[in-house]
Amino acid sequence: MSKLRTKIKELRAKYDLTQKDLAEKIGVRRETIVFLEKGKYNPSLKLAYDIAQVFESKIEEIFLFDD
Repeated sequence: MSKLRTKIKELRAKYDLTQKDLAEKIGVRRETIVFLEKGKYNPSLKLAYDIAQVFESKIEEIFLFDD
């Protein structure tokens, strides 16, 4: 089974955003960002798109699957 990895934590640092800042920008709870960063939550396409918009990136540049 593939494991989801994200670059959210690195991108937050680059953009100087806290987990709370990012959560507020995309309309989710901070805990959602925590779970995403730990790979414990697979985002919906809409959520992945919203995160990509914040970081001016493509979804596939932020969310990676390890085989």
